[in-house]
Amino acid sequence: MAYVLVIEDDDIVARTIERSLRGEEFRVLIANSGVEGLKAARRRPPDLVILDIIMPGMDGYTVCREMRSDPRLSDIPILFLTAKIKDEDKIAGFNLGADDYLTKPFNIDELILRIRAILRRVRVGKRAPSKFQGEPDESPMLEEEGFVRESITNLPRSNFQNQEQLGDDVIFITVGEYVLDTRTLELNTPTVGIIRLTPVQFDLLHHLMLHPGEIFSPSRLLDEVWDYPSKTGSPDLVRVHIKNLRERIEKDPHQPKFIRTVAGYGYTVGPEPDLQV
Repeated sequence: MAYVLVIEDDDIVARTIERSLRGEEFRVLIANSGVEGLKAARRRPPDLVILDIIMPGMDGYTVCREMRSDPRLSDIPILFLTAKIKDEDKIAGFNLGADDYLTKPFNIDELILRIRAILRRVRVGKRAPSKFQGEPDESPMLEEEGFVRESITNLPRSNFQNQEQLGDDVIFITVGEYVLDTRTLELNTPTVGIIRLTPVQFDLLHHLMLHPGEIFSPSRLLDEVWDYPSKTGSPDLVRVHIKNLRERIEKDPHQPKFIRTVAGYGYTVGPEPDLQV
C-alpha cells in the first residue's frame, strides 16, 4: 500500500483526491498548507507527494525546493497538481525537480494512472537492463510539437556500445567516451569527469545508452522510461530533463555532441546515425 501525501489548500479538491485514492492500493494524508505538508513529509516520508502550487504562506515551488534539498526527502516523487497552466509554469516545476505536472481541472482517472506509473517506476527503479532491441524499430512516432509523424526504419545497429556484466547484471554501459555505472548511478564523462546522476536522470540516460543510435520521441520516452500510458504525461518533462542532462555532461550544452536532437524525430546518443526514412 502506497502512502500518498496530498498538499492542497482547497479542501474540496483534497477530499476528492482522498476519496478517489483510498482503498487497498493507497493510504492518503492531507495537509492544507505548504508548511504543514513539509512537516508531515519530514515526520513520515511518503511514497509520493501530490502538491498544489498556489497556496498561502509557503507555495508549492518552495515546498518542492525544500524537499529536493533535504536528503531524506530528495528522492520522493512529486506530482504538481495546479491551476497554473502556462508552459513556463510547467518548466519551472520540472526544473525544481517535479516528476510530473497535471493542471486543474483534472480527470481523476488520469491522475490515478500517472500516480501508478510514477510509483511503478520508482519501485522497479529501472535498474535491471532493458531488453536490447538489436532489430530496427519500425513503430510509428507519435506526432508532437516539433516532431513529425513518420515511421523510421532501417535504424543502425548498435556496434558502438559496450556492456560489462557480472553474471546476468549489466554493470557498466559504455557509449563512445561515456561510461555509465549502473550500481552507483555515476557517469564518467570526457568533459567534467565523474558525476552522480539523479534517479530520473539515470533512468533516462540508462535507456538511451542501452539503445545508442536509436531515436526516441518524447512520447516514446514517456512510455518507455516514465511508464506513462499513451497520451498522458507532458513532453516538457522529457525536454527539461534532456536540457538538464546536457548542462551537466556536455562541454557545450548548446551544441551537444553526446545527447543530440535529431530534427523532426527526437533524441539519440552516440555517433550520427545514417537514417533511411
